[in-house]
Amino acid sequence: MTRTSYAIAIGSNRRGRHGGPEREVAAAMAALGTLSARSPILGTPPLGPSNRRFANAAAILDSDETPPELLRRLKAIERDFGRRRGRIWGARVIDLDIVLWSGGAWSSAGLTVPHPRFRERRFVLDPLLRVAPAWRDPVSGLTVRQLRTRLTRPTPAPR
Repeated sequence: MTRTSYAIAIGSNRRGRHGGPEREVAAAMAALGTLSARSPILGTPPLGPSNRRFANAAAILDSDETPPELLRRLKAIERDFGRRRGRIWGARVIDLDIVLWSGGAWSSAGLTVPHPRFRERRFVLDPLLRVAPAWRDPVSGLTVRQLRTRLTRPTPAPR
């Protein structure tokens, strides 16, 4: 496979062996290897039933790995950090997701790129906007900047 780029979403809302959520996110970025871009780590409100704030970031990783190969590596990093599968909205020491890929769309058992819900998640779009504002979603054709604007645009009041 030729070298491609991946947009990776990184999040934590639980203390781990590296420290609090911000330190876990920073350690995960280091574990990914050489990154061509990294966003600041942003504090975000919880989503779902969790009451713990999240630390979120985005990174651009250039790699020769196929999407399934990279997914396996991300899952290995999560396990190394102490991530255990459990409740969908539960606390997690680290969460690493492939959001976008310069190769366009990918679908296989257990992996869909672009991430199916990234367009509706401000905690993904805000950091992603810092590192890849012009990247296009291959499904909608919109840039990250346009997706973020659509998500945060005020809804007009009914007349």
